[in-house]
Amino acid sequence: MKKRIKAALAGVLLLALLSACGGAQAPEAADQDNDLLAAIQAKGEIVVAMEGTWAPWTYHDESGALVGYDTEVAQAIAEKLGVTATFVEGEWDGLLAGLDAGRYDIMVNGVDVTPDRAEKYDFSDPYAYNRMAVIVKGDNETITTMEDLEGKKTANTISSTYAETARSYGAEVTGVDDLAATFELLYSGRIDATLNAEVTYYDYMAQHPEADLKIACLAAEADSVAIPLRKGEETAALREAVNKALGELAEDGVLSELSVQYFGADISKAE
Repeated sequence: MKKRIKAALAGVLLLALLSACGGAQAPEAADQDNDLLAAIQAKGEIVVAMEGTWAPWTYHDESGALVGYDTEVAQAIAEKLGVTATFVEGEWDGLLAGLDAGRYDIMVNGVDVTPDRAEKYDFSDPYAYNRMAVIVKGDNETITTMEDLEGKKTANTISSTYAETARSYGAEVTGVDDLAATFELLYSGRIDATLNAEVTYYDYMAQHPEADLKIACLAAEADSVAIPLRKGEETAALREAVNKALGELAEDGVLSELSVQYFGADISKAE
């Protein structure tokens, strides 16, 4: 009887030990769970979210290739990290949600740093500076300042900085999916104005010189553009590595060259 009890206890102990060994993570796996940079480098891939429809930040050229300032900046960062950049395209409103859910590692899409976003995300150092423009049809004389947006109709992706700014000045904002849809509403007279990056306007006019559009006014100060990451210790090392990469790209003149290539001006510096 005693022998059977001892044998049973020994069996229970052995099962417990085997279960513990099987359930425990290897040190490398545990490190990757708590360190997004380690996980990215282990799989050799960083997943980057962007719209792919917002020239010249991120868009498709005539051959269908994904190009743009942000596309090349993200690729350059990935090279600095020693990994491959995998791009996932989507509508603006879903990109930050995907970042929250862990579907993407970073979002590189001309994201302005705002107080509300800074509360929710950890941002990299700025890599571009962007002035906001109010764009109207060529014959519109009713909007010459930001204050003139009160009571007017505008269009932008709903959660964008541009939509938030328009609402703050009393405009009624219509939600759209991309820039093309925005200009369609403007041409048709269904909206009075749209807010967007000054450089985006110049790029659009370069591609559509016949467009009867103009800048009604500009924001007084430029917004800082940076890369949002999920908050927490998990992303701390990645943020540090991204900042190091951006610093090197700025020092080597890569950011300036890409800015001039895509915007016709150097927007990589605050001045």
